[in-house]
Parts: sequence; structure tokens; C-alpha cells
Amino acid sequence: MATASTSSSTLWCNPRTTTFSSSPKLPSHFPISSGKKLNKISCALQSPSILQFPKQSPFQLPSSTPNSWNLLQKISAVALDAVENGLLQREKKNPLPKTADPSIQIAGNFSPVPEQSVRHCLPVVGEIPEHIQGVYLRNGANPLFEPTSGHHLFDGDGMIYAVKFENGSVSYACRFTETQRLVQERALGKPVFPKAIGELHGHSGIAKLLLFYARGLCGLLDHSQGIGVANAGLVYFNNRLLAMSEDDLPYEVRVTPTGDLKTVGRYNFDEQLDSTMIAHPKLDPVSGELFALSYDVIQKPYLKYFRFSPDGTKSKDVAIDLGKPTMVHDFAITENFVVVPDHQVVFKMSEMITGGSPVVYDKEKVSRFGVLDKYAEDDSGIKWIEVADCFCFHLWNAWEEPETDEVVVIGSCMTPADSIFNENNEELKSVLSEIRLNLKTGKSTRRAILSPEDDVNLEAGMVNKNLLGRKSKYAYLAIAEPWPKVSGFAKVDLSTGETQKFIYGDQKYGGEPLFLPKDPNSETEDDGHILTFVHDEKTWKSELQIVNAVTLQLEATVKLPSRVPYGFHGTFISAKDLATQA
Repeated sequence: MATASTSSSTLWCNPRTTTFSSSPKLPSHFPISSGKKLNKISCALQSPSILQFPKQSPFQLPSSTPNSWNLLQKISAVALDAVENGLLQREKKNPLPKTADPSIQIAGNFSPVPEQSVRHCLPVVGEIPEHIQGVYLRNGANPLFEPTSGHHLFDGDGMIYAVKFENGSVSYACRFTETQRLVQERALGKPVFPKAIGELHGHSGIAKLLLFYARGLCGLLDHSQGIGVANAGLVYFNNRLLAMSEDDLPYEVRVTPTGDLKTVGRYNFDEQLDSTMIAHPKLDPVSGELFALSYDVIQKPYLKYFRFSPDGTKSKDVAIDLGKPTMVHDFAITENFVVVPDHQVVFKMSEMITGGSPVVYDKEKVSRFGVLDKYAEDDSGIKWIEVADCFCFHLWNAWEEPETDEVVVIGSCMTPADSIFNENNEELKSVLSEIRLNLKTGKSTRRAILSPEDDVNLEAGMVNKNLLGRKSKYAYLAIAEPWPKVSGFAKVDLSTGETQKFIYGDQKYGGEPLFLPKDPNSETEDDGHILTFVHDEKTWKSELQIVNAVTLQLEATVKLPSRVPYGFHGTFISAKDLATQA
């Protein structure tokens, strides 16, 4: 095995798999504090630093606050609080499953942090590439209040972490997305909106739903303006940064000239969108259109498809006929089609009556993909193709191969399919797969892209955004090991399976790698850099690493002024696009 050294990294190479590892030293002026004490943080309000909120909140205080309640409302509040306290005391008698236990779900660097106002002139080790001008943003779940009962990692309030690059100078800020849910809970001083995954299971879940709606009927809160957390996806479209979770409309967030973040509000595309939108809409790099889905867990149509023209004009909804309400977290586009997964993780609300979770794995259902024309007026032309035992939480890309009448889909197939939501003793596997859908025969094939010796869990990441919907050679994906932590990322040749791995360093873990192309007209697909947040669990410090995507050499490390929890998905807005924000 060959070994080579540079001033910033150490490389280990073999003919097939190349692993890069880097762990630069912290500057002497960055104090190293013990992580033991900080690990005990269970609520953003209990964080060591002062919790700061935007000085100019875009929202007024909710119309209903304890100070504005009449006598009847105050009596109702006391009565409902008493019922809730009794329910919570009863719940404490039974152990929580691991998927709903906050001591597991938000432990260590999954625990919340306070907001951080803009800090400028951050220390940088190495040299920031000249083409990186703009702001890197990543979303995540960051609960404002300490959970009173069940809590899943996905349940936390949305917080966006922003690193802005401007002529070699770097700034950092992180802010809550001021959802209606967060604004109301903050005014009440406690969590009152039910947590979709951590709490809504069994009889106690039903009781919490009834309590929630009872508070609404009494005017103690308003659920008509949305209940979402906006903690998952981010997209910059039609001069707007949108933060999304699939339980609500998107929220528009503005990046200020100083690099701070300010929530504009819940965004319905000028009253065109009246339903939820999933957290992974697809922006076509050629047409500039945005394609999206919306799913419903209660009533038909369980799934709707729609698109937006580059100026934000929405198409009419296309109802897609599904037999059962199904979790559709992601989908894919090609030049001419949208590819819709209809997998085996479904919603069955009746399970709550028998004490279970409404998110279930349906063994009787056969997974399939629907291929629909992008500009279809209805779903009559959709072509459903079965792909047995396939659950892809995320799809990385898709493209057409007309010579074989196939649509090729690249995704990570996860087993057990419901392991993220329900406790399971079986080891989780996430296998990067090539799925071929033959539109002529209606048959499918599936193969693992990585060879057995390279096999690792690959879960969060992307391809070159300029090739979304077109054939791409590379994917950049998080190495989700030890699950659910991310120890590095892999650059994978999708045709050969050749894999290069970049490891963040000893006891350093990160999240989704973001590939930033150097130039949309570059001759080589991988001409660009990988940006990713990394946290050192020895020093309890966080940083942003910038890695050359061609050589997988660490070129720069930005030392951040506050801890960045492990989170979800991100995007990059160029300086040119920032100048045209709505």
C-alpha cells in the first residue's frame, strides 16, 4: 500500500479504493474545552451561550398568548395542561423505543445549539478557492425546547447554518426558521404541537392529537397556519431561498448582506400552492423549472405532482393514484420524465388504535416506480414498473437511455425499510444501487454499484447539479458509519463502482457532502469542490472543510465560532444569485 504525505493531509492508496484522511491542528487561539459538560445540553434554551433571536422578527406575536386570554380560555388552559401532565406521568411508566427516546435521538452532537449572530473574519487554515463566492447553507433539526416525551431526530425545529464567502473573508451565522409552530410555542413557553414521529404512536398519540385540537378550539393556539418544522431541504428558486419539510408549505428565508438569516414567512408561491410540498423538489438545470410532489396521509389523492416555471408560475396539480397513503420523501427527474417511488413504507393511522406507530412497513405491498411525462396533464400515461424489496429514502439522479428504452435511477436502497422510524434489531444497510426501468417491457433490474470490498452505507449526498436528470459519472455521498454518524464521504464512479473515500479524521464526523462545480462549462464533471460541516468529538469544535473533488485533497478548513450539530441537507447560493434575491 503506497503512502504519501502533504502539509495538510495524509493519503493511503490502493489500485481500486483510495482513502483520504485529514485532521489539521486547531489554531492556538482557539481554546479547547471539555465536551463532557457540553454533551449534557438537552435544550437550546439551556445552552451555555445566550440564546439570541433575530432583532427584527418578521412575525408579530401570535394573536393568542397567555396575556391575551380571557377567563374561559385561562380555565381551559389549566384543565388541558392538567390532562397533559397526567398523560405524561402515565407515559413515564413505560420505556420509550430507541427511535423516540430523546436521550438517544438528540445525544452528543445531535443535541441542539442556540442561535449564533453573524461572526465575521473567521480563521481559515489553507486557502479558499477563488470560485467559492456566495453562501453555503445547511438545514437541520434543532429543538427549541427540551422534549417532554417522545422525540425523533426528524422532529426538531428547523435551523439553518450559513457560511458566507466574500473575497477571501468568511462569516458564519445560524438561525431558527421562524415557523408558525416555533413562534407560537416560544410565546407559550413550552412545546404544544405534537411531534409527528416521536409522539404520534399508540393511544397516547391519539390523546395528544385530541389535546392539540382542543387547544385550537379554545383559541389557545392556531394550527390553521401550518404545523411544519421546515428542517430538511433547502432550494434556491426564483430568487428565493426556501426551507422545507414535507408536513407544510415551504418557508422563505432571506440571506442579509451581512450574512445573517431572516425568515420572511410561509411561502405559497403567491397563493398558488395550497398543499404541503416535499423537502426534495428538483430544479432542472436546463429549463430552470422546479418539479415537486405533495403527499397526504389521510385522504385521496394521496399523492400530487406539480411544477413551477422559472418565474414561479405553478402548473395544475396532477393527482397520482396510489392505493395507500405512502411516504414519498424523494423522487427523480430526467430530461422528459419524473420518476415517482411507491414503496413499502406506508401510513396506517389505525395502527395507533392498537398501540402502534402509524408509519409501517407493508410486507404485502410490492415496491414500484412510476414514470410520468414531465408535462402530463393527468396520471393516465404513468408507467408503473415493479422493483421488489426496494426502499430508497433518497434518489441521487436519473436519466434516459433511449437505445435500450430504459430509465436509469440511482438511489440508496435501505433495509430494513422502516428502521429509521421503528425500532428494529436488524442492522441497517443502505446500498448504492443502479435501478433500470425498461419502459418497453415493463421489467426492472437492480445492481449494487459498489463491490463487496468497498461496500459501505451511503446515504446523503448529490451529483453535479448541472447534470441533474442527465447521465452523470460521479456521485458524492456520505459514509453513514457508524450509523447514524457520518465518518467521511465517498466519490463513486457510477458505471464502474470505483470508489475514493475521504475520511474526516479521528473522532471527526460530518454530514452531507455538497459538490460545488467550479464552472458550469467545465470539461470535466468533477471540476469543483466538496463542502461539508465536520465536528471534532474530542475538542467539541466544528469546522467547514473544503476538499478538491478531483484530487480529494483538503484545501481549506474554516474554524467555526460555535458547534454545528449533525443535520440534513444543504445548498449553495452564488454571490451573483444573492444579488438578485426577491
